[in-house]
Amino acid sequence: MTKIDYHRRKNHIVLTSHPHFIYAANAPDIHWGAKTPKERGPVIASFSNKLHRNAIGSHSGSYTIYRALALAAGQMDPDHRPDLTNTDPVAKIGPFPSWSDPEKMVSIDPWGHLIGEAFSKELKAGMDIRPTIAVTRAHLAMPELAQVMERGEIPIDGKVVKPNKDVFVTKAALEPVWYLPGVAKRFGIEEIPLRKALFEETGGMFPELITRPDLKVMLPPIGSTSVYIFGDPKLIGRSDVETTVRVHDECNGSDVFGSDICTCRPYLVHGIEECIKTAQRGGIGYIVYFRKEGRALGEVTKFLVYNARKRQKGGDSATTYFHRTECVAGVQDMRFQELMPDTLHWMGLTRIDNLISMSNMKYDAIVGSGIEVVRRYEIPPHKIPGDASVEMEAKKAAGYFAKETGVMKADKLKHVKGRSLHE
Repeated sequence: MTKIDYHRRKNHIVLTSHPHFIYAANAPDIHWGAKTPKERGPVIASFSNKLHRNAIGSHSGSYTIYRALALAAGQMDPDHRPDLTNTDPVAKIGPFPSWSDPEKMVSIDPWGHLIGEAFSKELKAGMDIRPTIAVTRAHLAMPELAQVMERGEIPIDGKVVKPNKDVFVTKAALEPVWYLPGVAKRFGIEEIPLRKALFEETGGMFPELITRPDLKVMLPPIGSTSVYIFGDPKLIGRSDVETTVRVHDECNGSDVFGSDICTCRPYLVHGIEECIKTAQRGGIGYIVYFRKEGRALGEVTKFLVYNARKRQKGGDSATTYFHRTECVAGVQDMRFQELMPDTLHWMGLTRIDNLISMSNMKYDAIVGSGIEVVRRYEIPPHKIPGDASVEMEAKKAAGYFAKETGVMKADKLKHVKGRSLHE
């Protein structure tokens, strides 16, 4: 592969704090919450076409830095534009009424998977408009699922589950696209303090937050969200079929490597099992997976807390579970589920028959956004790893949903402020 001299191609640096040089008057306006993508306008955050750029940040979230490395190393043409031939979604999703409700959709672009269809003329005219959502198909294989199938608890039907025990799924990846006035309102704050905090806590990474108050949309440098859909994708958003949902926040140690200090992978697998069963009953199941490692505190902080819990006087204890996290991180939980329901609204959900979650934060956010929850399910006790019992006791005492009786009461715990912990 021929190296590209990025520095020679880019012989000067353009600061985003100089709008008169970077931005042209013909940059498309964004009317958030409009009923059609044409009325709403495209979100353009690519530096390859600065004259049309109308959003803060850049595509690919946290992976932006790797693209910068590829450019600096000469492995990528800085003027490259993606060839979107044959990349259209494999399943039709939307539009739904929630897409044009600015109160329900503030953290993702609901039209992000339809830009080729919605903005074909603009793309042909040279605007660098890129998808922020992709929808594809896949087969899911997990050893725990195979074991359940071998026990006959999930039948191999050839429709949802293949003869080789693989499971048919439709999956979507969603990059964050924040409408800053809406995000601020969701948290009950003003837009200016939000912009100031984002600017300062990223080390001044995006000057436009301060210098361009007219730019209302931001693509933040954070992880994306994955959605795994079980059942006929034609049922997406239907309110007349049974719906099962598991909202799960990333836990690399458990989800991938099977660490037994928490219930994350067992609960994730349990959610998948229930989604498969729902699909086999003619309904539809959703696993919504957010990149919020360690309660959005990060894996380094998470491991530091593990050490502090294990080494404290008296050993690991439910009574100090929350407190040890707060001592290290300064806060118990930074996932802030307020933005989470946006993904559910993107899929047109208005009712969840089976919510596979014990989290009070998740439940409150979902119901508060206008989605009805009919039933809630805790993780079956026999699926809780022995080393995760401390975590589960602390969660239940802090307000987690649980059907069983005899759990530790909240008044016996110290430093519990009602926030649920990582599932």
